[in-house]
Amino acid sequence: MSFTGPSMSSGGNTVRRAIEFGRTYVVRPKGKHQATVVWLHGLGDNGSSWSQLLETLPLPNIKWICPTAPTRPMTIFGGFPSTAWFDVGDLSEDVPDDLEGLDAAAAHVVNLLSTEPTDTFEHFDSQLLQVKLGVGGFSMGAATALYSATCFAHGKYGNGNPYPAKLSAVVGLSGWLPCSKTLKNKLGGENEARRRAASLPILLCHGKGDDVVQYKFGEKSSQALTSNAFQDVIFKAYSGLGHYTCPEEMDEVCAWLTTKLGLEGCSS
Repeated sequence: MSFTGPSMSSGGNTVRRAIEFGRTYVVRPKGKHQATVVWLHGLGDNGSSWSQLLETLPLPNIKWICPTAPTRPMTIFGGFPSTAWFDVGDLSEDVPDDLEGLDAAAAHVVNLLSTEPTDTFEHFDSQLLQVKLGVGGFSMGAATALYSATCFAHGKYGNGNPYPAKLSAVVGLSGWLPCSKTLKNKLGGENEARRRAASLPILLCHGKGDDVVQYKFGEKSSQALTSNAFQDVIFKAYSGLGHYTCPEEMDEVCAWLTTKLGLEGCSS
């Protein structure tokens, strides 16, 4: 369940109908390129609004990729179309997950990251460096980012196709974890999957006053991850915060990314 905020594009080749993503906005690093993060907006939003915010953050070594989700009929809106990474029927724990849409969205993230210099080293200022990859998002974008985290750990999408990207950080603001009830079956007996889960840092932030994606969904998502082999999960709660971001929260994101991605420093 998620709604409003930065959203994300999806791009898979296993969907039954063609999915057309909107425009992708890129914020290029102002310093040495050390990391690339795909950032996904929420329901009804687009990549532009988040790119404008991310450009103001004191993270000069990150390249931000902000895609726009496809416009699709949304069950929660009675079939009225909206930009969305996947379909949502209701804000409850018992509604089935749109696996087809989630896989397409997660595949689109991988497509956007696939041209980043990770296996080979990028030359910059007489130094060799390896670019680390991350994914984050707000609301529905956060849900897509967390679903991507589980695909990375499992090594597969929900449809069984191999998941090829190596993620180094995942951020979810005001979101939830799709397919949480099946996570134990995915990771249970696979040592390699559990190792990948344990090695992936995840930051979750949620406002206690969120009236769109309730705080309890963020809290339960954190608990589901930590009880299923994800050992490096931080959950930050914000009193009085609704379904939006605040400077304190973004400061937390900046500090966490700087540490987890090994960034060389912030600009003022």
